[in-house]
Amino acid sequence: MLTAFLNTLKVKELRNRLLFTALIIVLVRVASNIPCPGVDPKALAEYISRISAGSSSGGFMALIDLFSGGALAHFALGALGIMPYITASIIMQLLVPVIPQLEKMQREGVSGRQKITQYTRYLTIAVCVIQGAMVALAMVNPQKIGLPSTNGLQLFYGEVGIFVPMTVMVITCTTMVFTWLGEQITDRGIGNGVSLIITINIVSRLPHAVIELVQMSLSGQTADGTSFKPVQLLLLLLVFCVVTAATIMLSQGYRRVPIQMVRKTVGKQMMGGSTYMPLKVNFANVMPIIFAGAILMIPQYLFQFMASKPGASSVWYTLFNAFCHDGPGYLIAYGALILIFSFFWVANQFNPIQIADNLKKEGAYIPGISPGQPTADFLDSAMTRVTAGGAVFLLALALFPMFLYNSFKIPFMVAQFFGGTSLLIMVGVVLDTMSQLESHLTMRHYEGFLKSGRLRSRAGN
Repeated sequence: MLTAFLNTLKVKELRNRLLFTALIIVLVRVASNIPCPGVDPKALAEYISRISAGSSSGGFMALIDLFSGGALAHFALGALGIMPYITASIIMQLLVPVIPQLEKMQREGVSGRQKITQYTRYLTIAVCVIQGAMVALAMVNPQKIGLPSTNGLQLFYGEVGIFVPMTVMVITCTTMVFTWLGEQITDRGIGNGVSLIITINIVSRLPHAVIELVQMSLSGQTADGTSFKPVQLLLLLLVFCVVTAATIMLSQGYRRVPIQMVRKTVGKQMMGGSTYMPLKVNFANVMPIIFAGAILMIPQYLFQFMASKPGASSVWYTLFNAFCHDGPGYLIAYGALILIFSFFWVANQFNPIQIADNLKKEGAYIPGISPGQPTADFLDSAMTRVTAGGAVFLLALALFPMFLYNSFKIPFMVAQFFGGTSLLIMVGVVLDTMSQLESHLTMRHYEGFLKSGRLRSRAGN
């Protein structure tokens, strides 16, 4: 593998792509550490550390901070990161099968997809304005969005009428620049730019997690006083390796459906024969976890807001405690939503009728299955069974960090690297980037990352 990395520097085009990608990453990380105008960094750091000490909001704040690469804790220019674009992209993907005009655009080819991409950018601006306004209001008056009181801390200086619109404009512009930089990486660099920026933000928090682990090992206890021995550190490292291997299996796993194609001559080449159709075990990838987390933000903040009112009923306190990030109600609802959205995403994105029609038009068929509706029924049944296994696996992977956080008092920042959204994103992006690197190397007759076999993403999935 070391030889393969050295070979990447020998190819001029690949070397230039790597340097360009590295330059963009540096720019993104710099923007994620420059505070927004009008923010008091010291007061903000004190407030973030204060609310992170509580289990009810600390886990949620740590999760947002993780995806922004620490930008939220500094209220930096890139506080929203590139997540508004991801949100807009998900919304557009869900709307395309529902709105006939968008579905027609998608079928138009490159021009139609370019129009959808442009609409996604417009929607990204709208999402940025909404989320940016919420973030700005959180600096002015955190109680308005359900966060704990500042207790006299002044997080910003200047006039509210100037600070809020200025913050919204700055954060929105930064997110749109991040989106453009991500597209530049995709075109002129290595890997999917948007996904790579998210991964770099997540990886940037890894040193902090390692430092926390080392400090716990040296002190012999966690932040809340629970005993932590060096042998537990070794066990955690072993568990991390096992969970990472399981995540790779989940990301790369698929069921092969045999396809027989009628042999025909196209020009001087003979086309057809036996092949297979890959049905991915984790077809929805990380989307169910993102959807579940986004939806559960609403009751969590609603109950916290109602419970914080003077003379609030004890019912709101009970619901708030149940739907805290480590509460039983949250875990049950979180798990149920992950399962539901796993099947919902497959039902929305996987069209067995269209696939069956395409196979019939191309003269292809599944051995033992009649073309047309029987093929569609078979694909639907097979995909449902595959999705059921993948959804359960994804549920276990998503809940494992919470299990470490609740049962063993592992800090939330550390536990997030043992599963869930962060690990799935890192594994998927790393595999995709390595696949592209290997493609460039093998095309120029250099040794790839694997001496035998190929990365699954290049093998036809």
